Amino acid sequence: MDINEVRKKVKKFLTEEFEIEEEKIKPDADLKSDLGIDSLDFVDIVVVVEDVFGFKITAEELKNVTTYDNFCDFIYKKVSQQ
Repeated sequence: MDINEVRKKVKKFLTEEFEIEEEKIKPDADLKSDLGIDSLDFVDIVVVVEDVFGFKITAEELKNVTTYDNFCDFIYKKVSQQ
């Protein structure tokens, strides 16, 4: 899976599962302030990532993930290690 496929899947679940407007999802969009993702949403994101990408993540791993681009890069690195 390449980075573009990861971005496409992440954008899809952010718009469908979390009802974030697609035009808000930009590479430098801050997950919390720009996309409105709160701590409860992060719990749901952990579940969705496991379903979509097949691996588990922890809140600790997401501590330094602040933007949409960071998030996609993080997932891509994890997928590449599988």
